[in-house]
Amino acid sequence: MIPNDKWFTEEDTRTGTAFSLRLGQKLQEEQTPWQHIAIYATETFGKLMVIDGCIMLTSRDNFLYHEMMAHPILRTHPAPRRVAIIGGGDCGTLTEVLKHPEVEEVVQVDIDKRVTRLSERYFPELCQRNADTRVRFHFEDGIRWLREAPAGSLDVIIVDSTDPVGPAQGLFTRPFHESCLRALGEDGMVVQQSESPLLHESLFRSIGEHLRQAGFARTRALHFPQPVYPSGWWSATLAGKRDFSDRPRSDEMLPGVRYYNADIHRAAMAQPTFLRK
Repeated sequence: MIPNDKWFTEEDTRTGTAFSLRLGQKLQEEQTPWQHIAIYATETFGKLMVIDGCIMLTSRDNFLYHEMMAHPILRTHPAPRRVAIIGGGDCGTLTEVLKHPEVEEVVQVDIDKRVTRLSERYFPELCQRNADTRVRFHFEDGIRWLREAPAGSLDVIIVDSTDPVGPAQGLFTRPFHESCLRALGEDGMVVQQSESPLLHESLFRSIGEHLRQAGFARTRALHFPQPVYPSGWWSATLAGKRDFSDRPRSDEMLPGVRYYNADIHRAAMAQPTFLRK
């Protein structure tokens, strides 16, 4: 929603909250077969991508989300060689995954090719490794692709999705999580963005419940700041086919990271008291 030509405001009537950014000019706007995409210049947060009226990312703070979607799970799995990213069309998570030399293959599956093409144009810093020989792109339904993936063919699945509406709604269901379990190898792990624990507690809890019901041995929520998302407090939920440690398997710094490190990894695994119920 844009109340005037100077501000972009994302309102959440369910939670009675809103977040605004002062705008420069509109750079792009289009309706794809799946969603409405708009890109703006802002005065203080760089470029802004909006999908179906919801903020997806800004140049200024996207590193928080992308690093926490990629590095904790890859530093928890004992040998993450084969990775699938479901969603993630802006390629920010992909770029972070490729900082891990042990990763041999990454498949990115996003239903809307235009998100990637517009990111290549307006957010080239997120797409700088798209030509890496380890990467394969599939522009199709990620739910169907994962359902048809060979059993045990993946080590890590990263579900980098939009909110659970429209094309992404099916990614927040038990049948999808059962497909994840089947496609993963013996030590397989999945991580899924799980919204704001403060504003979306019911959905946040349901993701962990679905993963456990699907057969995952253990789940753990990761917590991190994300200023442009509702409440500014965001989460991702880790799940493993086997038990896993809350400590990273390596303390070595990764190249080019701005937020994630071993201390952040351990701290993000700590569970707030009200979420332990």
